[in-house]
Amino acid sequence: MADGGRRRRAFIGSFTAAGGPGIVTAAVHPDSGALAVLGSVDSVPDPSYLALAPDGDTLYAVSETADGAVAAYRVESDKLRLAGAPVPVGGSGPTHLSLHAGHVLTANYGSGSVTAVPLRPDGTLAPLPSGRLQHTGSGPHERRQRGPHAHQVQPDPSGRWAVSVDLGTDSVRVCALDRGELVPHREIALRPGSGPRHLVFHPDSGHAYVVNELTPTVTVCRWDAAAGSLKPLTETPVLPGAPVGDAYPSGIVASPDGRFVWTATRGEDVLSVFAVEGEGLRLTCTVPCGGHWPRALAESGGFLYAANERSGEVTWFAVDPATGTPRYDGSVPVPAASCVVFG
Repeated sequence: MADGGRRRRAFIGSFTAAGGPGIVTAAVHPDSGALAVLGSVDSVPDPSYLALAPDGDTLYAVSETADGAVAAYRVESDKLRLAGAPVPVGGSGPTHLSLHAGHVLTANYGSGSVTAVPLRPDGTLAPLPSGRLQHTGSGPHERRQRGPHAHQVQPDPSGRWAVSVDLGTDSVRVCALDRGELVPHREIALRPGSGPRHLVFHPDSGHAYVVNELTPTVTVCRWDAAAGSLKPLTETPVLPGAPVGDAYPSGIVASPDGRFVWTATRGEDVLSVFAVEGEGLRLTCTVPCGGHWPRALAESGGFLYAANERSGEVTWFAVDPATGTPRYDGSVPVPAASCVVFG
């Protein structure tokens, strides 16, 4: 059971433009990790990424559209209720959001910007001017890196910094949030053409792992919270050999005990398992994701969950605690699934 005696739930985002049902609420079996759909709500288009407030009472969703918006929902038992009108983010195609210092941060892929939307004390979105930081730059990939494409933004473990990953500029930006404004602190360059997509911090708070979309690798970095600095150390392939066809890594997760890192790769449709060895990663194996085009990956309660966008389901896997290897256990249909969060 979740805090307050509520049963555990999963919230699944999807692309309504591709036939998705909006946001799906599912019950999570306490022992098997299996999901059972309870219902869905489609009050905003393309709620592709979600974030749950720490108290579990409010769920936030991007609307990954050309206009770009963020919405808040009240979690009422097993149902979601839209809490006020969606708020524009001043950027196009928001792909990710997170909570930081009384704000919702969104990474806007289309416009290559990051937005900070203020929250009221009750957790609803304030219809006030939002702080927005426009990224600049480009990369060597002719089609995908003509300009900036912010793909993820999140607070660092210390809560002092906002860290954004930009696929278009091959870089990670560190910002401070000062009275609602995102103030640039440092930009860290990664290998040209790597196309960084998402970053996850190690539980030790001193390391971070960046999964790269345009070259199927993970970049291991050292994180210094006091200085707000990220130092790239090594780069490890997510596949044991050359890709057979398309290979676009998407999600990355670190195990709660810090011993393993997992990634999902679209096209190859596999989950990769890495053992954490000092300041490096060692690829131990890959397993099928149980569907096609795993857009996102999540861990909860000793299980891994993959949102398979093109085959339209969420699959779950029990994880061997000794090796970190996932074992397929089941799936639930969700057309155009794009992410999974738990509460």
